Amino acid sequence: MAREVRHEATEPAVFDADDLGDDGELYVCRCGLSERPPLCDGSHRRTDDEADDVVYRYDPPGADGERRVVESLELADE
Repeated sequence: MAREVRHEATEPAVFDADDLGDDGELYVCRCGLSERPPLCDGSHRRTDDEADDVVYRYDPPGADGERRVVESLELADE
């Protein structure tokens, strides 16, 4: 399984007590699908049935985004 994820953050994230979960822990999104990046909102649950060796993209990210298979990836020159 792989996922095409785009990030648009341009500065460091600053967290406060309002960002903590009910258990006092801070949960950071690692799947790239959260509607509240960089915090986890549980959107990763949508990936439970992703197949191996397939690249997916969710448009838009989050709980309501459409999942589609990415046929090929083109990387820009750095």
